[in-house]
Amino acid sequence: MSRAYRPADFEAFLRKHSGTSSSRQIEHTDRAQVSRGSRASSAIDRQSRDQRDSNRDNSDRFRTTYRDRHREYSLRESEVQTLIELGKFRIVPADDLARLGYKGDRSRMENDVKHLRHQGLIEPRSIEGHESYSKQVLALTKEGHRLLSRHNFIPDGQTIYHGFVKPKEARHDADLYRLYHKVAREIDDVGGKVRRVILDYELKQELYRKLSRVDPNKKMGYERIRVANEFDLKVVNDKIPVPDLRIEYEDDCRDVRRLDLEIATRDYRPQGLGEKAKAGFHLFARQQDHAKLRRVLDTQEISARIFAL
Repeated sequence: MSRAYRPADFEAFLRKHSGTSSSRQIEHTDRAQVSRGSRASSAIDRQSRDQRDSNRDNSDRFRTTYRDRHREYSLRESEVQTLIELGKFRIVPADDLARLGYKGDRSRMENDVKHLRHQGLIEPRSIEGHESYSKQVLALTKEGHRLLSRHNFIPDGQTIYHGFVKPKEARHDADLYRLYHKVAREIDDVGGKVRRVILDYELKQELYRKLSRVDPNKKMGYERIRVANEFDLKVVNDKIPVPDLRIEYEDDCRDVRRLDLEIATRDYRPQGLGEKAKAGFHLFARQQDHAKLRRVLDTQEISARIFAL
């Protein structure tokens, strides 16, 4: 069973990230009470978790040789996982990879990246950051893409990418990895399990392919609605808006659900931002952009909520 996630459900997921001081204070208070009431249990859980992390670190010291055509690649588990992450999101900032993918162990991340670069599986590039500074991002090479494909490392149904996009798109897409982790943590906390992530590239490709096959003798307005429904999307102003990121996951009842997420910036045109909101996408933005985006939506009398990125 597949259905789009309801906005009310999503707000419950991210209430603690809403940016309001009152909700955060309630959360901190609740956590403090739970902590005081279960210190012994927490200590045991922490010890068990540290042991699992230690075992994982030990296992990652052992490398496996993978053959591809006339080449051999020596990889450990954490390096394979990094290749998969880069392929899923196309580009990933090195800082976010260290903080999220490697849980703050930057030294280990840098060693893995150096080894992957040496084998020609990933490549770095510098792009302009949000505060006019340069940030390093990483992407798969063709060789890295081929290695994942040939050895069946890719989860079922998951599309992977290699190479870089245009600089303007790269700056926008660099935030998707961080957004995914923020939402994925909430999904995991309520017993869900992420099945795959879908970038706008993939959705647009499939959507346009469907639209191109519509019988020209039929009424395009009705056909557009029909095709949009097939993808759990909506028609707004005779267009089908597509989210930056769609997350498909199983909830605790093993029903398949979808979350459509959009990263909004101050560069968005008012009409475009309004269409994304009316399409039902969950809007995220950097804190410094919230006020301007809120004014734009208010002018159009749109009450969509903007979450902190």
